Amino acid sequence: MGMCPVCNGFEIVQALCPDCGSKMEHEGREAEYYDDYSPYMPIDLMKLEDGYPSDFKDGECPHLFACRNCGSDKVVMIKE
Repeated sequence: MGMCPVCNGFEIVQALCPDCGSKMEHEGREAEYYDDYSPYMPIDLMKLEDGYPSDFKDGECPHLFACRNCGSDKVVMIKE
């Protein structure tokens, strides 16, 4: 599989909140929040379990962004 440029520090992604328009904070890979051990699991294995069919098939990495202003969050798919 590919290499996520955000996970590996090659790129910084910014997102705007769909609810209030504020800049959202990057919280890391979404899969790291599933349970206590998910940050230590192989990324390709987590992609088979995360419910996003495109991440494994199309080489995308789901990242979580949170809005400090209104509290909403969203997942942004990053192309590997």
